[in-house]
Amino acid sequence: MAVIALQGFRGGSGTTSVTAALAWALAKLNEKVLVIDFSPENMLRLHFGMPFEEGRGWQSAHHAGEPWHAAAMRYHSHLDFLPYGHVSPSGDRVADFDWSRAITQLKNTGVYDWILIDSPSADPLPAQSVADSTLILLHADTQSHVRLHQQSLPKNGRYLVNQFITSSQLQQDILLLWQETLAPLIPTILHRDEAMAESLAAKQPVGEWNANSKISRELNTLANWCLLHLRSKNDPRSARV
Repeated sequence: MAVIALQGFRGGSGTTSVTAALAWALAKLNEKVLVIDFSPENMLRLHFGMPFEEGRGWQSAHHAGEPWHAAAMRYHSHLDFLPYGHVSPSGDRVADFDWSRAITQLKNTGVYDWILIDSPSADPLPAQSVADSTLILLHADTQSHVRLHQQSLPKNGRYLVNQFITSSQLQQDILLLWQETLAPLIPTILHRDEAMAESLAAKQPVGEWNANSKISRELNTLANWCLLHLRSKNDPRSARV
């Protein structure tokens, strides 16, 4: 089983939408996926049809002294999701939750092929420390380019360009520079596509909402890239990919 954290290089990178969409793309490849929301904003669940007013989640269960894993929900035969849950600031108990132990328990079950973690850019939880790999989402803009010189890449981290605008000459130039100089850059580029915004309105992963959209096809490509490069080396299927 592989544990992948997806994290925005800065706020507004589209990490939550991509996490949900990648989970769906992997599930459609018959991979068993659990996707976990590490963000107190609790937005990931909205991509999986969960009612807005529903407060169920791992953090709210932990706060109430209940089993955290009981908050997981099934969206598809190959896709489960674990919301963050509604928790008041005064009742926050993030610090005393042992995610390292929880991930080990999940690995020992052998149920899942992948665990995807939706991690906010300013993450109080240890997503990078429990993940086998971290995908850092960034935009091909000047602000992201400057930050590349100020923020270090996590161990086993890779960069993923999201919301790329083909018509922007500046973005084309920055992307070309990165492709020539930024070694940990994933070759798959995710373009800005209205279908991604529509999918949240429909409360579905984009691949389910519009399987023929450009972004859905790109996420399918990304899912296959993950199978080739990020699958656990202990997985016997790795040799067949």
